[in-house]
Amino acid sequence: MKLVTFVDTTGRQRIGALMKDGTSIAALQAGEEVMAGGVSPYFVEMLSFLRGGMPALTRAKEVMEYIEQHRPKEAMTTLETVSLMAPVPVPESIRDAMCFEEHIVNIIRVVGLKKLAFLDEWIEKLFGRKRSLAYLLNKTWYERPIYYKGNRHSAVGTNADIRMPVYAKDLDFELEFGIYIGKEGVNIPREDAHEYIGGYTIFNDFSVRDIQLKEQSGRLGPAKGKDFDTGNAFGPFLVTPDEVQDPNSLTMAARVNGAEWSRGSSGDMHWKFADLIAYISQSETLYPGDFIGSGTCSGVNGRGCGLEMGKSLNSGDVIELEVQGLGILRNKIV
Repeated sequence: MKLVTFVDTTGRQRIGALMKDGTSIAALQAGEEVMAGGVSPYFVEMLSFLRGGMPALTRAKEVMEYIEQHRPKEAMTTLETVSLMAPVPVPESIRDAMCFEEHIVNIIRVVGLKKLAFLDEWIEKLFGRKRSLAYLLNKTWYERPIYYKGNRHSAVGTNADIRMPVYAKDLDFELEFGIYIGKEGVNIPREDAHEYIGGYTIFNDFSVRDIQLKEQSGRLGPAKGKDFDTGNAFGPFLVTPDEVQDPNSLTMAARVNGAEWSRGSSGDMHWKFADLIAYISQSETLYPGDFIGSGTCSGVNGRGCGLEMGKSLNSGDVIELEVQGLGILRNKIV
């Protein structure tokens, strides 16, 4: 299922599911009321749905099927008449990892090596990546997945405006996707990690690069390089795992004002979501509604953010992130 949190024409926040026609939304709680004559605790909000686990998903499919068959007007609306919020408007937490090897190699060369980057690329071609400076300067990344925690209150959905911070000189996008945890757990074995994924979504981790680089040179951060209102865009859907046949082979692309800037594949992830879940959950409980991002998708097909290409965003720019099977996340800089 492709689930959404939306605000209807009366200003009411509800959760729904994209119908087969691709343009209509089934309002799940309204469908439950028509179908069963009462309300369901699963459909109060998206967090309620995630906490409900498999019983909630099963019930959502039953209600969806009823709405598709009987078409009750009070349980249906259209995408064009509502505003989509982030699938989970306030996640329980935001953790964003750095899973793509090419991204970190590119960043080290662009930011750290600068004019010596071409020499390091030459070394890699002759002797292999493990002999390159980009590898030797960041051996820790190959030992464990690295992540930071973001501001969970700054989540926005597709078509939301991204307000450029007053202190920003170099604003950037990040081509990412991620998972919502759907089951409480601690010390989760890697082989069981898939059982804890409640859904997938696209993620744009907007970044103020000039501030981020200054902060992280002090061995901490990213702080204000990442934390500002509207800085975390999610959506358009929460796609349940049964609809994502292989999360490790999804084509990913980013467009700015209609021009493609980035293209890659989730198959280029060095660290998989199973690795992240197993690592993060060591002596730390994960809860339904926690979000874990993939980090920037850079791979053999391209680079996943402006910093890697010497580009930045301007007011008025429209950024579209597209991930195979997950939809298109669209936002405008203002």
